Order: sequence, then C-alpha cells, then structure tokens
Amino acid sequence: MQKSLKERFNIKVSGKGTRPIMFIHGLGCDQTIWKKVVPAFEDEYKVILFDHMGAGESNLSFYDPEKYSSLEGYASDIISIVNELDLSKVILIGHSVSNMIGLLAVIAAPDLFEKIVMVSPSPCYINDHSYIGGFARKEIENLLGTMRKSYIDWAIGIAPVIMANPDQPQFAHELKESFCKRDPAITQQFAAVTFLSDNRGDLSKLKIPTLIMQCSQDVIAPLQVGEFMERNIPYATLRIMKATGHCPHVSAPAETIEMIKEFL
Repeated sequence: MQKSLKERFNIKVSGKGTRPIMFIHGLGCDQTIWKKVVPAFEDEYKVILFDHMGAGESNLSFYDPEKYSSLEGYASDIISIVNELDLSKVILIGHSVSNMIGLLAVIAAPDLFEKIVMVSPSPCYINDHSYIGGFARKEIENLLGTMRKSYIDWAIGIAPVIMANPDQPQFAHELKESFCKRDPAITQQFAAVTFLSDNRGDLSKLKIPTLIMQCSQDVIAPLQVGEFMERNIPYATLRIMKATGHCPHVSAPAETIEMIKEFL
C-alpha cells in the first residue's frame, strides 16, 4: 500500500479472514464509530476501516473543497482504497450518508463489490410531493445556517436528536465530542452535501444484494425512507430494527451485528 494513501485516509486492515469487508462511517464521525461492531467480524473477514477525508486522522492537507462538493468525490476515494489494497468482491457496510457514497462507488465500479449493507440510509432527506424524506427544505436550510453561525451550538443540539435513546445520554455526549473534534468548515461542507443531495434516481442502478437496516424510530431517516428504497433497489431486503435513533451500531451493536451476519 502506498504510504501516502494509507496516511491520507488512516487506513486500518485487521482480521484473520480473506473475504474483505469495509466499514464506512457517516457525517461527523470517524472509523472508531464502528468499534462495538468490528470485533465480531475479525475472525472470519479481512476488515478495512478508514476515515473520510476531513474526518478522524485523515490528512487534511489532501482536502479539496471542489472534489468534496459532491458525494461522488467520497465515492472515488472508496474505489481508490479498494484498488490500492487489491481487493475484490468487497462487502460494504455503510452508515447514514455513507450508504449513498457506497452506492455511488458500486455503480461506478460494480465488479469490485459483492454486497452492500445500509445502516440507517436515506437517498434524500427533504420531503418532496409524495416522498417523505424527514425534513422540509426550510428545516434543512435552518440546520445548515445554525452550523455556520455557531458550530458548537449545532453540535450540542443535533447529537441527542441523531442518537435518541435519552436513557443513555453517554451516546449523545460521545457524538457531540466527535463533532467538536472535526474541522468546522469541512464538516459544514460535508453536511451541506449530505442533506442537499438527492440520490433517488440512482437507486435502480444498484445491482448487487442490498440489506437496508432501518431503525423503528429515526427522525433522520423515517420508516417511509426504507420502504421507498426497498421498492426502488432491485435486490434489496428491508429489515426493521428494534433499535431506535440513527446510530444502532452504537446504541444496539448486538442487534446490528446479528442482522448483518444473517444477511451475509
């Protein structure tokens, strides 16, 4: 592996198996968000973790605002990492916006990937006629405006909404701390790209087995979103989790692990 690429994305490879499985983190997080899930797969798989450019321990000197002004920029990074590691038949496990990043990577290079697991996915967060994405456009604009005015206040306010599970406030605290470690300008751009993207038209192009894992209550990605995706992805299976919130891999890792393993 090129030292520069490994350092650029803080790539970590572990596990005793040869079958590659790549975990992709979402907005405001880094690869450590999967820490409760990854150990369950290391006996059977080759596990690949990395940080999106601008997140975690990625090398910020490689951040290009033009490249990362769309999800395609992040998708091209996944393809570069897979090619650099000389992987094939990769299983992608994504969370939130990274599901659409993974989807775009599979569409661009279908021969590299075997299956995709989407945890709390959404192809479009904005309500549109008969489509329920979870938010009115004005709500998204206000959210992004709050980020620009006071990033810390945004982080404090959004973390408990994303995590839910108020009886376990440590999860929201951990997410808030993760947000606060990020570069505000980069996170603001990633948030704008995330919440304003519309990948509904790409769903039908995904031609590999797909598991959609939808939480039973999720403000960020409501149940109607999962149902819409199942109808529009050719080889999709929708599973509704007992878990609530937007991050079941944090709040309900055992259920998350079990559901992924059943699919694989």
